[in-house]
Amino acid sequence: MFASAPTWNDERLEALKNHFAAGLSCRQIAAEIGVSRNAVIGKLSRLGLSREKTGDAIRRKKPRERRARTGSVPRLQFEMLRQVYDEAAFTDTPVVSERRCTLFELGKEHCRWPVNTDTEAFAFCGNPPLAGMPYCQGHTRLAYRSLARRAG
Repeated sequence: MFASAPTWNDERLEALKNHFAAGLSCRQIAAEIGVSRNAVIGKLSRLGLSREKTGDAIRRKKPRERRARTGSVPRLQFEMLRQVYDEAAFTDTPVVSERRCTLFELGKEHCRWPVNTDTEAFAFCGNPPLAGMPYCQGHTRLAYRSLARRAG
């Protein structure tokens, strides 16, 4: 069995202190002594050696730009849905899909509610969607019904 030599012998400790006093960086000290940068940082910390930061060396925090608080996404969605329910009385009347479209025609300007009847081919609603929502007003009411409205 080999007895490993200690990383920090008297010679290395003296070199560490001298290089530190000379103002070398931890990386430079590590290269001179033959140890890792982290070993140098750890030993300096255990010895209680630190450098005083001058006004130039201290990193100043950049002032944060305050941006207008728009609210969280769930809160914004809640507000949009509340407007949907407040604007029109909830009814169980079917939504008329006047502008049906296929998957290839589907875009952001189309309601994405799937529509399929026995006599027609599969399509999407295609009506204009509400701002920030994937569905038109009628299908938004169907998709995001509250528990109170489902039971009633």
